[in-house]
Parts: sequence; structure tokens; C-alpha cells
Amino acid sequence: MGSEQSRRLRRDAEDNRQRIMAAARTVFAERGLSAPLEDVARKAEVNIATLYRRFPEREALIEAVLADRMTDLARLAEEAMHTPDPWEGFKGFVERICAMQAADRAVTEAFTACFPDSPAMEEPRSRAIEALDALIRRAQQQHRLRPEITSSDVILFLMANTGVLSSTRHAAPGAWQRLVSLLLDSCRPDGPTSPLPPVPGPEELHDAMLAARPRR
Repeated sequence: MGSEQSRRLRRDAEDNRQRIMAAARTVFAERGLSAPLEDVARKAEVNIATLYRRFPEREALIEAVLADRMTDLARLAEEAMHTPDPWEGFKGFVERICAMQAADRAVTEAFTACFPDSPAMEEPRSRAIEALDALIRRAQQQHRLRPEITSSDVILFLMANTGVLSSTRHAAPGAWQRLVSLLLDSCRPDGPTSPLPPVPGPEELHDAMLAARPRR
């Protein structure tokens, strides 16, 4: 096989991969991670055999999409650090990721799905959590955020918002905005004075995220 033909085959393979990724982002956003892969292949205008050549297992395609979403979330947290008012930075970040949840069903899984052995998820997840932790510390150091708040609380917000969205997405599509407003009010240092219940520990959150994971 000539070098030019080899390069063309590699280009074709990469083009197919990018089309499948773009289609998966759209299909998973609209229908969630349990959407049939045949629908992804149809959207990408490739046959199912081509999809499986690029992504031999469903998990591999899901992880690639979620890694992209996690990278987006990390970028939003990093951008929020440049907001002059640290409270507005934190508030704006939470509002934006919850709005992303409302528009894209894969966003929740990006923070809450468990892929403990996935190299694809490890780097962007670590980057996102580090950026969120920095955003929280900045607001707390300037007394603009309750000192008890942690990144685990934001994950709980996303899980709560998921429940509201799943029940109200069609009947009351704006309900999630009221929930987010109430959750953010509870984070203000000058808000409710009653102590927060203990935040779940890492192991408890891990188990909860596994239990909430969509069945495939």
C-alpha cells in the first residue's frame, strides 16, 4: 500500500471519528447516554460497523464525549476566576453549568458518572475539580461564600437539578431555574444561618454516583 493511500485512509478514519463524536454529542444531549448507538451512526451518516471500528465498546464513545464535556466545565470554572466579584464568579458558574444540564443531558454524567479506570476522564475531571475548588476558595477568602461549601456540594446541586429536570423538562421547563436560585441563596454567607448537614464524604459520593448511573 502506497504512502499516499495510507495517509488517505488515516484521514478518512479520523474524519469518521470526528463525525461520530459530533453525532454522539448531539444524540446524547437530546436523549441521554442510553440512546441507541444505531441512532448515533445514522446521525453521523456512517454504518454501525464503522462506528464500532472507531469505538469498539459503547463505554469508549461515552467516555470520549464526557471527557469533552468535562473539559468544557473546567474551562467555564477557569473563566469564572476572572470575574471581579468572587460571588458573581461562583454564582455565574453554577448557573451556567445548570443551564448546560437543561440543554444537554450528558452534562450531568460528566460530573457524576463514575469511570474510575478511564484515562480519558481522569485529566479533565481533575482539572475541572481543581478549577472549581479554586473558585470556591477565592469566594470564601473574600467572605462571599459560606465557609462550609465544597465542590461536593456543587455535585449535589447537579444531582438535584437532574431530578428536577427529569420530572419537569417538558411540563415546567423553567422549574430548574427556581431550584438553582434557592440552592445559591443557601450558599451566601449572609443567607440562612442554620448549619448545613454534613457533606457526604468521597466514598459516599462515589457510591451515590454509581447508583445514579444510567443502566446500559
